Amino acid sequence: MLGTDGGARLGEVHTPHGLVQTPAFMPVGTQGSVKAMRQRDLEEAGAQIILGNTYHLYLRPGDQLIARRGGLHRFIAWPHPILTDSGGYQVFSLAARRKIAEDGAEFRSHLDGSPHLLTPESATDIQARLGSDIAMVLDECLAYPATRDEAARSMERSVRWAARCRARLTQIREGAAGEVGATHAGQAQFGIVQGGVFQDLRERSAASTADIGFEGYAIGGLSVGEPLDLMYTVVADTARRLPEAQPRYLMGTGTPEDLVECVARGIDMFDCVLPTRNARNGQLFTSQGRLNIRNARYAEDEGPVDPACACYTCRTHSRAYLRHLYMAGEMSAGALNTLHNLSFYLDTMRRIRDAITLRTFDRFRQEFLRSVSRLSLDS
Repeated sequence: MLGTDGGARLGEVHTPHGLVQTPAFMPVGTQGSVKAMRQRDLEEAGAQIILGNTYHLYLRPGDQLIARRGGLHRFIAWPHPILTDSGGYQVFSLAARRKIAEDGAEFRSHLDGSPHLLTPESATDIQARLGSDIAMVLDECLAYPATRDEAARSMERSVRWAARCRARLTQIREGAAGEVGATHAGQAQFGIVQGGVFQDLRERSAASTADIGFEGYAIGGLSVGEPLDLMYTVVADTARRLPEAQPRYLMGTGTPEDLVECVARGIDMFDCVLPTRNARNGQLFTSQGRLNIRNARYAEDEGPVDPACACYTCRTHSRAYLRHLYMAGEMSAGALNTLHNLSFYLDTMRRIRDAITLRTFDRFRQEFLRSVSRLSLDS
């Protein structure tokens, strides 16, 4: 950690493929690709690290194939850091297609219905073959709402699974894991804190996960339907219980407002599909709120999406043209919209880092929330 301003933290995460300055946002590249983006576009937008999905890459094209091609970085031509999630969220979202037991999660592929078993050990093995810089432990993702007993059982299982993941990675590092070998040395592993919205369970999970010992720690199981103020409360209470010297990662959250508010509560890393998914649906994030490019009011609007944005989309194309592309179903609409949204997110993180450095974060936070918290420019 390099410095603080209130609860906001400035730091660096060192990985085999480069440095990540935090607070950081990770574009989601589920299948080895950030949807509608080229790697060159991601670099120009300022992405330092992207996220890949273990479940999807395991099923297609397969972790063994990716390992034979030199690992995920080489396979997708991304020379910068990559974090892979464990695949647990995708497995648990399969509902009727999966069965959870102490050994792991049995599930049927959404592609062809074939049966599979994902265990803490296999999730660790797959990520070692992929060769990501940061690998996540397998945890049990709990739906909201859940009873306290359900949350306790799920949390305790996640702690046991985390210990198994750590033991397996230790075997891999020591060369005692059979045919499994990391595609590159130096892979870090992050533990995940669970416990639903129950603060005492989150406290127990944080302590138990920290006792196992990881290079970083994530807060999972939030942004799944709980009230926003409750999420912020859980984030703040959980973050302060995590080791101060390690990065803190809030999984699967954020609107632009969430990023700023959770940085204020001690979070260092984020990922979310919102900027890419919403871009493909025509919703653009701007310094003055959200803009729905499909709205007829933009049919002859010669202005950029966001006059304050310096991305290629805003420098080059008008709202009128972007609306035309979207209404015509052109693939370039998704690409240009996604480039803008990711640029907005990544530039927001840069501005957050600058504000923490200058110790003006609270003023930045208030001004940012006033300008972007409107639901839409079109409302």
